[in-house]
Amino acid sequence: MGDQVAFGVVEEGGQVIARISGHPFGGVEFTGERFPLAEVRLVAPMLPSKIIAIGKNYADHAREMGGEPPAEPVVFLKPSTSVIGPSEAIAYPAKLSERVDYEGELAVVIGRLCRDVPAERAGEVIFGYTCANDVTARDLQAKDGQWSRAKGFDTFCPLGPWIETQLDPADLAITTTLNGEVRQSARTSLLLHDIPALIAYVSAVMTLLPGDVILTGTPAGVGPMSVGDEVGVTIEGIGTLTNRVISRD
Repeated sequence: MGDQVAFGVVEEGGQVIARISGHPFGGVEFTGERFPLAEVRLVAPMLPSKIIAIGKNYADHAREMGGEPPAEPVVFLKPSTSVIGPSEAIAYPAKLSERVDYEGELAVVIGRLCRDVPAERAGEVIFGYTCANDVTARDLQAKDGQWSRAKGFDTFCPLGPWIETQLDPADLAITTTLNGEVRQSARTSLLLHDIPALIAYVSAVMTLLPGDVILTGTPAGVGPMSVGDEVGVTIEGIGTLTNRVISRD
C-alpha cells in the first residue's frame, strides 16, 4: 500500500487486512486487495469530528479523585487533534505539566448521524468499539478548574488498535498496564451510566456524526507516566492499544 491511508477489514483471526473503498459507513465495498497485518502500519481507526468523554463514570474512580459518584454523566470534549493510533508516541509536555496520567477506557464509535436517540435504540447508531487512553495532565486539570487544556494536548487521545463491530459491551474486562505491570483492572459492567444511557444523554445535547467517539470513563487506578514508559490498554474482545511516552520538548 506504500504511503496510502485506507480503511480495511481485519480477517483471518487478525492476520490479514482486506482493503475497502471509501469509508465503512453505509455499506462496505471491498477492493479485492488483501495485505498481511504484519506488512501494514495501523493508524488511529477513526479521526472523529469530536471526542465526547465521560468523567467519573466508575464509582471507585470518582472516589479516588476525591468525590462521590455523580448523579448524571459528566461530559467534556477532547479535540480531534489529540488523536493518535496504536504504537504512536504520547508526547509529554514537560514545560507545561509535571504530571501526566494514563486513563484506560472503552470507546464507542458512532455509525450514523443522529440526535435525541432513545436509550432503547442506542444500538442502532453504534458502529463499534475500540480501546482508548484519555491521557490527562493532572496538575493542569486541578489548576485550571476545568479540563480542556489538561486533556486536549496533541497525542492525548490514543485510539485502537481497530474497531470491533461485533461485540456486546455490557461486561468486558478492561486492563491498563504500565511497563507491563497492571495498574487498572475492572469490568464495563461497573459503569455508573451504561452505553445506551450515555448515547441518549449526549445526543440530547448535540448531533452525533459518523465516526464520532464517546469515551465511556476510566476505572480506578489512574496514575502518572514518565518519558520512556509504555502504557497498554486491553479490552476483552477487542485487543490491546500500546503507546510509548516521549518528550514533547
